Amino acid sequence: MRHGKKINHLGRKSAHRQAMLSNMAASLILHKRIKTTLQKAKALRMYIEPLINRSKDNTTHSRRIVFSYLQNKEAVTELFRNISDKISNRPGGYTRILKIENRLGDNAEMCYIELVDYNENMLKTDDKKTTTRRSRRGSGKSATISQATTEKPEKQEEPIKTIEETPAVEIIETPVVITQEIDNSKTENPEVPLEKFVETHEEEATEIVETSVVEAVETSVSDIETVVEEITKTEVEEETTENRLNGQKV
Repeated sequence: MRHGKKINHLGRKSAHRQAMLSNMAASLILHKRIKTTLQKAKALRMYIEPLINRSKDNTTHSRRIVFSYLQNKEAVTELFRNISDKISNRPGGYTRILKIENRLGDNAEMCYIELVDYNENMLKTDDKKTTTRRSRRGSGKSATISQATTEKPEKQEEPIKTIEETPAVEIIETPVVITQEIDNSKTENPEVPLEKFVETHEEEATEIVETSVVEAVETSVSDIETVVEEITKTEVEEETTENRLNGQKV
């Protein structure tokens, strides 16, 4: 019968369990946070917090006691040199357990166990919390005094001040005379409809088109003449070369 026995054996014998907790405590001191199962974290918390409390007394005797549990010189020096300074004003509760998602394989409850004074984000939130004071309402004279102090005096209505209106100043605009030479052609008909514009400029457009066509024809004719001259020259040269060849053969 196991009545009243709170120890969790963690499925291990005593020697195996002590070695595992010693290694986990040393890694927590060195790394300040480790990831493990929830049951192991609770067992580790019971194992490591008395050792951390022992580090407040920095003597050879306390160092030897802690070393007998941890069996790690680096962890002992870190505990007595750095961690003891941070936890000197804390009267207990040196570790924190943060639950996370369960493990995929066996669905075991997982968590982070960390040292409280080394989580800067959580320390900032603790500093921002403000304490609110609640006062109990008393009976009799105290209640009447509190009501009298809480009631705000009514604001006195201030007299309305009359403001005399000043007469508005009349502003007279003087026309500005601008002398500028303007073309008569633009001022006579400032807005001419599209049809009239087409009628007036139709003749000019036809003349421009005719002249452009004539120029294009002339250029094409001149090009044709130059090509014909080149062809005739080449034919004459070929005939002369043939005649020479025939004369040599005879």
